Amino acid sequence: MLATADQAPAFELEDGQRRVYSLKEFLQDGPVLAVFFKVSCPVCQYTFPFLERLSKSTNVQVIGISQDNPDATERFREQFGITFPTLIDPAKRGYGVSTDFAITHVPSMFLIQPDGEISMSWSGWSRRDMEALGTIAGIEAFAADEAVPAWKAG
Repeated sequence: MLATADQAPAFELEDGQRRVYSLKEFLQDGPVLAVFFKVSCPVCQYTFPFLERLSKSTNVQVIGISQDNPDATERFREQFGITFPTLIDPAKRGYGVSTDFAITHVPSMFLIQPDGEISMSWSGWSRRDMEALGTIAGIEAFAADEAVPAWKAG
């Protein structure tokens, strides 16, 4: 998996409505958290509502990159109340973007700076990394009454 200080590979992917987005376009507006996921992944299901909370930041853009088809991805978005952009890394192209980022597990997350450098990367659920991301985003990652585990494998 790509790590901190690696350069993020450029990519273009479609969303569920077949609109094409590029990493380069997103980075023009500031740092991007790219989150690779599968809809059937329990840790992804756990993580995405917290990512939705952080996506309200003006300091960090969150984009999901689904390894599922558009219909399943849209059902996931609806079920978990996801409003941030979600792109499709299609199986028919061998999950090319996931391969470029050397994904081995989901969720896998990469905070990418406007110059393309990865400043944070992790796989699975990490409370510490989500808290650090919340600090960067300027949004509390967790409510005081939420019981949040320290780690969950992806």
